Amino acid sequence: MQPTHDTALHPWYKQFWPWFLIFFPALAVVGGISTIIIAVQTDDGLVEDDYYKSGLAINRTLAKAQKARELELQATASWQPANQQIRLTLRGHNERIEDRLILKLAHPTIAGRDIAVPLQRQKDGTYHGMLAATPSLGYWHIFLVPEDQAWRLRGREQLPADTEWQLLP
Repeated sequence: MQPTHDTALHPWYKQFWPWFLIFFPALAVVGGISTIIIAVQTDDGLVEDDYYKSGLAINRTLAKAQKARELELQATASWQPANQQIRLTLRGHNERIEDRLILKLAHPTIAGRDIAVPLQRQKDGTYHGMLAATPSLGYWHIFLVPEDQAWRLRGREQLPADTEWQLLP
């Protein structure tokens, strides 16, 4: 007696199960290749290149903030995105008047996007400077220091939405 089959034999590539079994390993290979491409094409640079020295220097950073507190320094900055101009007013008991200040806009994750803006003192006592480019969307850390970096003020603002910045020790 011979068994009778109603189903005709199909080649393997027309069957469901071989494709089902091939699908998941093929998906893993495509995912692995995609991950390698993303890893090679993007740079995940450190916020601080020399994080060890930065960790050791934390006491000096705290001393700069303490110096600003002792001098009761505060600053208010206004940014005009249309012409990229920054105007800053510095208040406090600073014993010497700085001719130049440096305003640093630090991106929280990508050090390559950090911006340093030199501010020049005007006759009316305010400081003016120009941004080279509009900062990307997101929260930014803003630092204000004199050229000798004796003290430091800081703030955190959402750019480019916030155009008025308060900087405190």
